[in-house]
Amino acid sequence: MRIRLGRRRLSLGAVVLLLALLVLLRGPRLLDDLFRPEPGPHEGWYTVARVVDGDTLVVSPSPNPASSEGDRVRLIGVDTPESVAPSRPVERFGKEASEFTRRLCEGRRVRLVFDPAQTQDRYGRTLAYVYLEDGTFLNAEIIRQGYGFAYTRFPFAYLEEFRALEREARDARRGLWSEPQGE
Repeated sequence: MRIRLGRRRLSLGAVVLLLALLVLLRGPRLLDDLFRPEPGPHEGWYTVARVVDGDTLVVSPSPNPASSEGDRVRLIGVDTPESVAPSRPVERFGKEASEFTRRLCEGRRVRLVFDPAQTQDRYGRTLAYVYLEDGTFLNAEIIRQGYGFAYTRFPFAYLEEFRALEREARDARRGLWSEPQGE
């Protein structure tokens, strides 16, 4: 059997010899390197360097180096009013939502947990569930206190729980669901 490379032909023995040389040069992990998927985010403890807005954090170190925005973490299942989008005005309760998230976690350690079905959004941000050191589930707490909506566009593990928390906040008229002041 001969393999044709351009104008030259290589025998099967030569191909095997080339592969053997590669293995010797690269070591036994050659196949791991060839077939290993991109590294995904690593669960664990991180420090919140800054809060971008109510549902997006910058953490250190980067949990997902394969992501273009690896140090930015978007909370799964939560959507808060916009407060920093350059092309949009600040939405009602956007500043309050950002401040709530900032008070809870900026400068503190948080534990990130990932949903294997969705590790990155279309903007390259890492998607995660975030837990504070005292055990508070940040994603849920934002909705419970009325600073955000349950973001149900994509399925996730706590979808029904987050919907129930949003209903509870609406019924209690907390945060977003309170009467607008001076409008």
